[in-house]
Amino acid sequence: MATEDFKRKLTAILSADVKGYSRLMGEDEEATVRTITAHRKVITSVIQKYRGRVVDSPGDNILAEFISVVDAVQSAVEIQEVVRAKNAELPDERRMEFRIGINLGDVIQEGERIYGDGVNIAARVEGLAEAGGICISGSAYEQIENKLALGYDYIGEHAVKNIVKPIRVYKVPTGPETLQKVTEEKRPAPGWQRAALAVVIAILVVAGGVAIWRSYRPSTQMEVASVENMAFPLPDKPSIAVLPFNNLSGDPEQEYFSDGLTDEIIATLSKVPKLFVIARNSTFTYKGKPVKVQQVSEELGVRYVLEGSVRKGGDKVRITAQLIDALTGNHLWAEQYDRNLDDIFAVQDEITKKIITAMQVKLTEGEQARAVEKGTDNLEAYLKCLQAYEYFNRLNPEANAMAKRLAEEARALDPEYAWSYYVLARTNVLDVWLGTSKSPKQSIGKAMGLLQKAIALDDTFAEVHGTLGFLYSMARQYDKGIAEAEKAVALNPNSAESHYRLGKTLSFASRWEESIPEYKKAIRLDPIPTHHYLWSLGVSYAYTGQYEEGITWCEKAVSQEPNDLLARIIMTTVYSLSGRDEEARVEAAEVLRVQPKFTVKKWEKKLKYKNQEDNERAISALRKAGLT
Repeated sequence: MATEDFKRKLTAILSADVKGYSRLMGEDEEATVRTITAHRKVITSVIQKYRGRVVDSPGDNILAEFISVVDAVQSAVEIQEVVRAKNAELPDERRMEFRIGINLGDVIQEGERIYGDGVNIAARVEGLAEAGGICISGSAYEQIENKLALGYDYIGEHAVKNIVKPIRVYKVPTGPETLQKVTEEKRPAPGWQRAALAVVIAILVVAGGVAIWRSYRPSTQMEVASVENMAFPLPDKPSIAVLPFNNLSGDPEQEYFSDGLTDEIIATLSKVPKLFVIARNSTFTYKGKPVKVQQVSEELGVRYVLEGSVRKGGDKVRITAQLIDALTGNHLWAEQYDRNLDDIFAVQDEITKKIITAMQVKLTEGEQARAVEKGTDNLEAYLKCLQAYEYFNRLNPEANAMAKRLAEEARALDPEYAWSYYVLARTNVLDVWLGTSKSPKQSIGKAMGLLQKAIALDDTFAEVHGTLGFLYSMARQYDKGIAEAEKAVALNPNSAESHYRLGKTLSFASRWEESIPEYKKAIRLDPIPTHHYLWSLGVSYAYTGQYEEGITWCEKAVSQEPNDLLARIIMTTVYSLSGRDEEARVEAAEVLRVQPKFTVKKWEKKLKYKNQEDNERAISALRKAGLT
């Protein structure tokens, strides 16, 4: 295939086929061909209606591409309704029911054809759909969750053939009501209708709230957790995991609000040194999944679990929460709040105080003040920062640009709001990692200035100190980096990220032995950690001569994220340093698979260890493994 004959692009792919097609062909080939031809004609028409293009249609399969995931999903919903109408005209045994899968992915285009994992994933997702149903991948869901409020059903991660990483899959509802949602333009109701609708909604909200409240009544059949089955020993102080609050608003666009409330409660509890609080990264792995309190307790190694829900509508909010002792099954505290939206800060504080009291944690007046301090009284600035952080966590260029804009708007609304400067700084750093910065040096410099401003506004903001410390170390200002990271840990000993940042600053300073306990504390506070926690600990073990420990942690990182270039480079380095040359060469090949243009010379420029011998050891190890 000549290079000039194909190009790469990101596209929305729709794959469809007929459930039981072989049976239909076996029973009556001619009738089946006539039916599939008629169905294909109307399906093609619908695809074109939504600005799509049929790429191929062999046998019973139809492959199409769209510029927009929204168009692809709207098309799929209408296709299923059109096919359902045509099937009504046929005998039951001759009806054709299509399964549809949609993915947003990178493909190679050669002429009119498209190839690659993007297409393969769409086909695999299609295979998970029911007859007459639609499934979409996680990448597609991320593009439409805030644009088409259809009530998606998360059906978990699925390992599929020839795809390395498991795929998150969501089921899209079908039927006349769904079709109406995606095709009918919404018009404002006349005044009297709006008034009547408001009354109906109010009744439904109250009824729904009662149902929710009843669902939180203590259950005598709840399974209790076992200390012996816990993945980690229980800490010597009250330990808690805050599960993501459920968004009951019926609007996916309000997800940022329920997630933000959860984040705020975690952050506030983390400021209490007498508590042990599991990090957001670990508790949010349970989001959207049916889990038991017993399971959460045993997997994360905590005694207490908080769960709840949020229903936000207009300027009103209803929050329910309950605290459970997983070792006894007792509901220690449960509450429901019906408040105006501008009371949200007071509700957050009250929930925090109730939790601390229920766990019998006695705080001094100073500790109580620190636990409930807030950064702004401007509700709109707060909400914009919540949205900005939600976009930031998607870790892609488009979402990061939106996060930056929202953070700037929040800063304009309240120039004294430290968190807005912190979020804005993180977006500038992410620009560098995503390759979207025109000048990485300027982006890092701007981020450092924003972080320093945040500290000037609020010197107690632990995460700001930790991030600034990391950037100082990247700039080879090692003592400054360590000082800032140590302050972060002192301010918030429950912050996994702060312990990780301290570990990194110590590693940059070639203080390997001291970095190990910090990484381990970070992993205990975040028992389902991101892969960079794992390989960072692996490097420190390797540089202290504990090669087998280093290999164990690096292998965990690579297993968790097989396509992470940094994890692959570190794994190659550690294998080579340990003398496991064959594994090092195999891993070196993986480095080139992930990044064919990798060179040792470019990597050498990124090494920031204070001790030059440590940098040289890393470079020699990579060259020994066959990389150039």
